[in-house]
Amino acid sequence: MAVITTDNLTKRFPRVTALDHLSVEVQPGVVGLVGANGAGKSTLIKILLGLAPATEGSARVLGLDVATQGGAIREHVGYMPEHDCLPPDVSATEFVVHMARMSGLPATAARERTADILRHVGLYEERYRPIGTYSTGMKQRVKLAQALVHDPQLVLLDEPTNGLDPVGRDDMLELIRRVHREFGISVLVTSHLLGELERTCDHVVVIDGGKLLRSSSTADLTAATSLLAVEVTERQGDPSFDADAALLARLTEAGLTVTADGGHVLLVELTGDEVYDAIRDAVAELGVGLIRLEQRRHHISEVFSVDTVVEEPAHV
Repeated sequence: MAVITTDNLTKRFPRVTALDHLSVEVQPGVVGLVGANGAGKSTLIKILLGLAPATEGSARVLGLDVATQGGAIREHVGYMPEHDCLPPDVSATEFVVHMARMSGLPATAARERTADILRHVGLYEERYRPIGTYSTGMKQRVKLAQALVHDPQLVLLDEPTNGLDPVGRDDMLELIRRVHREFGISVLVTSHLLGELERTCDHVVVIDGGKLLRSSSTADLTAATSLLAVEVTERQGDPSFDADAALLARLTEAGLTVTADGGHVLLVELTGDEVYDAIRDAVAELGVGLIRLEQRRHHISEVFSVDTVVEEPAHV
């Protein structure tokens, strides 16, 4: 059963349309919701939680109608907001226990679940410190912990890596994967950083200007292309030699279709195994070093260059 279904979901504000007849189905797993800032991601989450009404259309979360069953939805769904909303003068334990009680857990169960979930997100040793003394990464983990403490079936994570350095982002993304892998909780995670979703999500929903551009498995979106990416070093002892231009000319002479992709990378049309042999021979003859030779893959960012918007409901 789909965890999220929208049918012609539309949200209009006086001067902007945040969602424009969005129809999509999200199946269990780790699903990325990607779009530029202002694409409608946060508005969609608020509607799915029953916190904001839609202008037109309908949506269901875990089979529940967002328009009439918002309370029931929030009992079974965890939410990690984008912005900092944590009380600075209480400890992580106090805050997460409070959120667990607000979700309906008895006092003893709330304390037990809080200890377990703070251990899971890596805050167990720091659980009694005031949240105001935490780093940005630790605060993000507290927000994740409160979203998970009541053992939801689905969590909605709004820009969970905001403000984190590269190491912190990697740690958070691994935590998100573990949420589904270890607890079986489905995840909808929003981000404007496309590379994060390529590494983290099984499926991706791409929206732009409130419209659906693509809904597909990550594997399909990042499938291999028919191009080889080739990168070489300069010729040893001859720094004035333009290795890129020389290799491009040599491969073109060999009858291959070659284009420059910027950043000292050449893209060679892969028509057969003989292309590898031609590249190897050209590199050897020119006396340059081979840094990279790999089949290029599509990137999620390429979806935003597609002119045709998906009109039919997409299934993820």
